[in-house]
Amino acid sequence: MNETISINTIMSSRLKRRRRFIMMTSVLAILSFALCCAMLMLGNTIYPIKDVIGVLLGEEVKGATFTVGTLRLPRMIAGVFAGFAFGVGGYIFQTMLRNPLANPNVIGITTGSSAAAVFCIIVLHASNSVVSIASVIGGLATVLVIYGLSKGSAFSIGRLILIGIGLQAMLNAVISYLMLIGRESDIPTAMRWLSGSLNGAKMENLYPLVIIVLLFTPIILFFGKRLEMLELGEQAATSLGVDTNKTRLILIISSVLIIALATAATGPIAFVAFLAGPIAKRLVGVGFSNIIPAGLIGVILVLGADLIGQFAFETRYPVGVITGILGAPYLIYLLIRINRKGDL
Repeated sequence: MNETISINTIMSSRLKRRRRFIMMTSVLAILSFALCCAMLMLGNTIYPIKDVIGVLLGEEVKGATFTVGTLRLPRMIAGVFAGFAFGVGGYIFQTMLRNPLANPNVIGITTGSSAAAVFCIIVLHASNSVVSIASVIGGLATVLVIYGLSKGSAFSIGRLILIGIGLQAMLNAVISYLMLIGRESDIPTAMRWLSGSLNGAKMENLYPLVIIVLLFTPIILFFGKRLEMLELGEQAATSLGVDTNKTRLILIISSVLIIALATAATGPIAFVAFLAGPIAKRLVGVGFSNIIPAGLIGVILVLGADLIGQFAFETRYPVGVITGILGAPYLIYLLIRINRKGDL
C-alpha cells in the first residue's frame, strides 16, 4: 500500500514538473516571438504588422522593403541566434561544471575570441570574414589552454574557474595594449566589436552562425540527459553508465563553436551566457533539461536589451552595454555568496 502511494506521489510530482516545463517554455517562446515582431516593427518609422509580413513574403512595400528587409531583419536574426547560442553555451558550462561562475564570459572563452578579433582588426587590418574565423579559433584555443592547465593530476572545477579568470585578465590586458597601439581609424571598429552590438548586422555574415546553431543544437539536445547526469558528479554519472570524458568533450566542442560564432557575429555580448541558465532554472525548475529554455532566455535578454538600448534613452547604446548593466550586480552578488560558502 505504501509503495503504491509512493509511486503515485512520484508520478504526480513528475507530471507537475512536466506541465511547468511545457508551460514556461511555451511562454518563453511566445515572448521571444513577440520581441522578434517588435524588432521588425519598431524604429524611426513604425510599420504595421501587415507591412512586415508582406516584406517577409517577398512583396514590395514602399519604404518597408529596405528598412525591414535590409536593416531590421538581419539585426533580429543576429539577436535571435546569438542570444540562443550564448544562452545554451552558458547553461552547458554551468551545468557540466556544477558552478554558476563556470560560464564563457567569466572563464575567458569570449575574451579569447575578442583578443583574436581585435588583433586582426588592429594589427592585420583584416576583413570581416577573417575576423570571424580568427574569433572562432581564438575561442577554441582558449578552451584548450584552460582545460590543459586545469587538468593536473586530476580534473578540478575550482582550478578550471580560477585559471579561466586569470587567463581572462591576461587577455583583457592584451586587448588594452592592442587598443593603445592601434591606428586611430581602427579603434572605432574594434570598440564597436568589443561592446557587443547588433548594429550593422548583414545577412551574408550571419550564415555561418545560423548553420552552426541549427547543426549543433540537436547534438546538444541529444546529450542533454547525460548533461544532467554530469551535474550529479563524476562518480554518480559514471555509475549511471555515462562516458563522462566523451560527453564532456562533445558538449564543450559544441558549445564553444556556437559561442565563438555568436561572438564573431555580434561581439561579446556581456553576461547573457551568465544569466540565461540561472533564470531558466528559476522559471522552469529541475527534472528536465533546460537547454531550450536557457536558449530562449538568451534570445529574450539580447532582443529586449537591444530594444531598451535603442529606445529607452536619448542616446542609443549597444546591446552589450545594457546586458552588462543587468549582469554586473548579479556577478558581484554571486561572488559574495560563493566566497561565504567557500566553494572557490
